[in-house]
Amino acid sequence: MAGDSVLAIDQGTTSTRAMVFDRNARPIAVAQQELPQIYPADGWVEHDPEEIWRATLAVCREALAKVPDVAAIGITNQRETTLLWDRKTGKPVHNAIVWQDRRGAALCQKLEQAGHGGAVARITGLRLDPYFSASKIAWLLDNIPGAKAGAAAGDLAVGTIDTFLLWRLTGGKLHATDVTNASRTMLFDIHRQVWSDAMLDLFGVPKKLLPEVRDCAADYGASEAALFGRSIPIRGIAGDQQAATIGQACFSPGMIKSTYGTGCFVLLTTGDQAPVSKNRLVTTIASRLSGKTSYALEGSIFIAGAAVQWIRDGLGLVASAGETEAMAASLSGNAGVYLVPAFTGLGAPFWDPAARGAIFGLTRDVGRREIARAALEAVCYQTRDLMEAMAADGAPRPTALRVDGGMTKNDWLMQFLADLLDLPVARPVVTETTALGAAYLAGLEAGLWSSTEDIATHWQRDRLFEPAMKPAERDRLYAGWKDAVGRVRRT
Repeated sequence: MAGDSVLAIDQGTTSTRAMVFDRNARPIAVAQQELPQIYPADGWVEHDPEEIWRATLAVCREALAKVPDVAAIGITNQRETTLLWDRKTGKPVHNAIVWQDRRGAALCQKLEQAGHGGAVARITGLRLDPYFSASKIAWLLDNIPGAKAGAAAGDLAVGTIDTFLLWRLTGGKLHATDVTNASRTMLFDIHRQVWSDAMLDLFGVPKKLLPEVRDCAADYGASEAALFGRSIPIRGIAGDQQAATIGQACFSPGMIKSTYGTGCFVLLTTGDQAPVSKNRLVTTIASRLSGKTSYALEGSIFIAGAAVQWIRDGLGLVASAGETEAMAASLSGNAGVYLVPAFTGLGAPFWDPAARGAIFGLTRDVGRREIARAALEAVCYQTRDLMEAMAADGAPRPTALRVDGGMTKNDWLMQFLADLLDLPVARPVVTETTALGAAYLAGLEAGLWSSTEDIATHWQRDRLFEPAMKPAERDRLYAGWKDAVGRVRRT
């Protein structure tokens, strides 16, 4: 059937991907390009926006060459990553500052010490941390020559990656974002659903810089005809973790998913309730569909798959990430080796931007297999940190954890995760649920799917990993992790 599929743009931290999904939520075309990161200084992480744009065009054209007649486009993106551009030329005035970047730590610490943390949490649901966009925007305005004056004059625009791509796709006709991305800026009132004047004043951000905020499934204009040979409606946007939550069909309160990509992000759907965490988690908007908002409790881990990427590219211990599965499985235990991947600080539940990574338990007989296994185990220990924080906040124990992302292809990792959490881990048939969620949003608005209930019928389980580890071993391993984390913490 003509127009019976949707193109999803999945612009992530380490790659840009385009995927086409049919009406049965099956991927029928895919194209992908790796995205290099730029490290200008300790704790700083940037992307070249023009590189992102070139890759986005290339992968979309490649996917559309295979399935040209799509009904709509959906966009999902690395959240919090922020850039500033000229409204007249569309050119960025600086590289995009990536979500992992910590250059805003001093400002956040200053504001915390001044007593603003409580107001930030009440209004935005977030913690005062450089992870979120506000301190990145403040840095751009304070450090780019002419930026503050240009912002005040209305000559500049700011946005997360979705907003920048939308601007470019529509030829500068639309400066907009969706509520999920807005909720990650630390400038958005998640209860009143508007930009917060109090937060704008706190960070010195002019309101005229900011995009219009719309529902996740909505009319976002259309791509310029010259880009893809015809104009294609853009009908959905969501930040990557909210998109994955939608792709996992976690619509009912109490459902939980964990995505394993560059970082790891656990989202527990809470419905129309916006809970306040007492255990250093954040409250975020999961979606807004037809004006109805759903919230989630979230824990964010900055480094998951990036640790495996580091042992591959930084240390040269493996030629490919896939090798780590057999290496970990070949060992009878972890030999007491723990890798704490605090390369850009620690996220939830610690929120320690000053922490730095370390490997503990090294002896002469430790080799690359033990370090590779430690990198995988770290993902699971950090997930347990988040799950314990959610339990302490009163979240009901889930019946299973739905997982997705590239790392979930590793069966050893998924089994160790189930063992360490003492919880069944459910891997779906389609693990690229971030792109799938963006497709669902665009497809909802375009009429391919009728409702979230319709979407939920397409979720299919590939495999269920059941916990098999003895409690004493589970507790011993986790105690070693907690000791290691305690050694790298600085705040």
